[in-house]
Amino acid sequence: MKVLITGNLGYVGPIVSKHLKDKLDAKIIGYDNGYFISSTFDSDPSPESGILDFQYYKDIRDIKKSHLADTDAIIHLSAISNDPIGKKFEDATYQINLEASKKIYDLACQSNIKRFVFASSCSMYGFAEGKAKTELDELNPLTAYAKSKVGFEKHIQENPNKNMVTTALRFSTACGWSPRLRGDLVLNDFVLKAFFENKIEVLSNGSPWRPLIDVKDMARAIEWALVRDNINEYFDSVNIGSNDRNYQVKDLVIAVKKFFPNADVSINELAPEDKRSYQVDFTKFKKLAPNHQPLMTLDDSIKLIKDQIELNNRLNSKQNLDKFIRLKTLEKLQICKMINMDMRWNRDA
Repeated sequence: MKVLITGNLGYVGPIVSKHLKDKLDAKIIGYDNGYFISSTFDSDPSPESGILDFQYYKDIRDIKKSHLADTDAIIHLSAISNDPIGKKFEDATYQINLEASKKIYDLACQSNIKRFVFASSCSMYGFAEGKAKTELDELNPLTAYAKSKVGFEKHIQENPNKNMVTTALRFSTACGWSPRLRGDLVLNDFVLKAFFENKIEVLSNGSPWRPLIDVKDMARAIEWALVRDNINEYFDSVNIGSNDRNYQVKDLVIAVKKFFPNADVSINELAPEDKRSYQVDFTKFKKLAPNHQPLMTLDDSIKLIKDQIELNNRLNSKQNLDKFIRLKTLEKLQICKMINMDMRWNRDA
């Protein structure tokens, strides 16, 4: 199986690429423009080494039909995947997350691609009071990122392709270790701050709900979407996670504190209500994919991040830690005039 993975040089890509190479012996083609190629620990500067069969270093907005040649499946990870980035680079977020996504889907429909896997998000449920949300519940996206996910799923629904099995995986909030670690995800942030600064700082009052999934389990779900046999459903949206992994933010603090007992905890009790709060029902995923259910516990995710930092750590300052914050990386590229406000590389920089 030849698989094209867009956005493969980000947080999720290295884990997915290795998993598919190990489990399916897939031929992996990467497509990424390299914003975060340097967001690695020094001891592992090239996590794709020995895994990728070929790499395109290109903007997803410039993808062409020729890039999909002889491809069996597409895993579409490429996205501006952070609310603060979406706020600062809102136009680029829609260009990349929505318009470019429509483009690659339409090209896939023209190219005899057999499987299309879209990394969607549970964030599209937005502020969701009451019962845990199923795939049939109303969507309430609050941010540019979430709205772009809703818009692309709508495009797929309005342009069905019965010859291509397309799966929108509505992922829980990602967490866990990756060679291209993100420090701007809630659990990862708590662990990194506890490790390097001996503190756990909660900007909200700790009450918002989040479903979590380890990046290793995201890779297992993507594998399922590539091999799922219920092909009569040529398009399906599925919440990806587990019913026992809906947490309030304050629960995450307690879990991290177990591994860092000396860390100081501060919770902003006076913070305005965080509208990004939702519980999600994952019953459908459990029924469809009993052999690809999440295996990593919350403690597993925390311990693996801690252990890998201890193994790989050459960081010695907050300045170095900033390279794992996606917005700070982009701001640095912009200050150096390497990218513009459209998040295009400046060729003369």
